[in-house]
Amino acid sequence: MEHCNTETPAEPEAPPADLPFGKVYAWPDGLEVTVLEAKVFTDWDEFEEPDPKAHEFRVRVKVDNKSDRAVDLDELSVSVDGATNGGTADLTIFSKNSAPFEGRLAKGVSAVKTSDHSLEKRYGKDIVVTVQRTTADDVLAFPEFTGTIK
Repeated sequence: MEHCNTETPAEPEAPPADLPFGKVYAWPDGLEVTVLEAKVFTDWDEFEEPDPKAHEFRVRVKVDNKSDRAVDLDELSVSVDGATNGGTADLTIFSKNSAPFEGRLAKGVSAVKTSDHSLEKRYGKDIVVTVQRTTADDVLAFPEFTGTIK
């Protein structure tokens, strides 16, 4: 008797694009991510100063661990591109009230983390925020959130 395999291999899910800020994206293991906002940064410390040619801003991202294990936040990173006429934002770190993606997040716990960026003003304030997740085993879908720097 011949056995016929009727299962089809799982196709990797296409990364969602154009999710608005505030919309939740959940990876298959239950880890959820939401880009809450991108806000112009103004809380400079004594060694920092604004660049008059750039929008300098902080992206706030909520991570909600609904998986069945602790998650290493080093698996996550954020990149930002201009959505109007191109441009890629430079990653930076503003010292005051920074909450970088580091450490572990226990199951059932949520946290708001920050990612700081600088985008030349010629690229506008409409942006695409990509949340990248790479585990030891796999590169997972990179959801893209769209919004405006406020």
